[in-house]
Amino acid sequence: MSTWAQGDVAAARAPANGDALAAIGRQAFFDKRLSASGKLACASCHDPRHAFAPANALSVQYGGADNRRQGTRATPSLLYLQATIPFVERRFDDDDGGGADDATPTGGLTWDGRVDTLHDQALIPLFNEHEMANRDAAALSASIAKSAWAGAFRAAFSAPGDDVFERPEDVVRDLTLALEAYQHSAPEFQPFSSKYDAVLLGKATLSRREWRGLALFDDPEKGNCASCHPNTISPRGAPPSFTDFGHVAIGVPRNRQLASNRDPAHFDLGLCGPDRTDLVRHSDFCGAFITPTLRNVATRRSFFHNGVFHSLREVMAWYVQRDTQPARWYPRNPDGSVRKFDDLPPQYRDNVDAEVPFKPTETHRPRLNAREIDDVIAYLKTLTDGYTVPKHQAAPHPVTAIPMPAAQPAQQSRRDPE
Repeated sequence: MSTWAQGDVAAARAPANGDALAAIGRQAFFDKRLSASGKLACASCHDPRHAFAPANALSVQYGGADNRRQGTRATPSLLYLQATIPFVERRFDDDDGGGADDATPTGGLTWDGRVDTLHDQALIPLFNEHEMANRDAAALSASIAKSAWAGAFRAAFSAPGDDVFERPEDVVRDLTLALEAYQHSAPEFQPFSSKYDAVLLGKATLSRREWRGLALFDDPEKGNCASCHPNTISPRGAPPSFTDFGHVAIGVPRNRQLASNRDPAHFDLGLCGPDRTDLVRHSDFCGAFITPTLRNVATRRSFFHNGVFHSLREVMAWYVQRDTQPARWYPRNPDGSVRKFDDLPPQYRDNVDAEVPFKPTETHRPRLNAREIDDVIAYLKTLTDGYTVPKHQAAPHPVTAIPMPAAQPAQQSRRDPE
């Protein structure tokens, strides 16, 4: 178990209803019987060998009753979801007095934060027509009753003289609770085993390029990444989640490879639809999606909610060139002008974040040049789990005060100042 497994992290790993429940959840996670096609398991799209994200570079994954129906959103990783906070419509920034202008939606699971628990999240793919596409609870229950782990499921959830499979709705409820228990109890869902974790624990040191990347990541006038992806140890000693769980509109280009986007009138507006329906009247939320963790980001092969980009370098270049070289990223109108933010209806384009790193410098240049992008990527690669500390590398630094190289900015501590 990871060195981080203490305090809040250890509590998050405790099985929800015992080891037996988690064991059932593990078997269910890898069983293709959970899908109508019999070809799709949870692990098919959330591959443990790829940080519980897709193993391929497709923008979205395929599913449905015949396993040939294209999805509508990129599949996120399932790692580190235990730290996600429940969705709140307004979170106020106390640093500026908590005014209404500082309020932002925060938390929840999925790209639009529409559920708060892992068992509610598990319900979505089980019955979604683009994913596992089960017709109803009875159909899913019947499939589980034929599985190799049906006996364990029956023993865990049936009362004396009763058979849980006679109550399909209860089967679905118990299945999702078992999947949640597995994700909460299994250490592989929150390994905290990256090189950066080793650095924070005083067991490794960053290279000079990685230090430069970290400085740029933190600098509010350069990458400004830490403003949404905080990378410091919490006041209670918990490792960083690399997300503030906020929802933000950033105006990524429309992905014209998606079947759903063949309809020019179709727009995925995140918080205000089409999948989420309770916030449709909040026009100021339209186009906003949750900020994902950057842990294991260097292993991903598609990015953003629509999977429009397929390399980390492309993502970084778009961030700093969106407002300086928009013609590189967006199509042109018939009159030759650039159709910026083409995946948002015009009335919502004022919702798009315009702060650094999007905001150009005073001379209208990108905030990061090509070399600096390479440095940030070098740092982001230290967030990949599975790092092994070389035997020859000593652990000279306490976690509370990791010294920067002399040539770097004076940022001596990786711990929050609070």
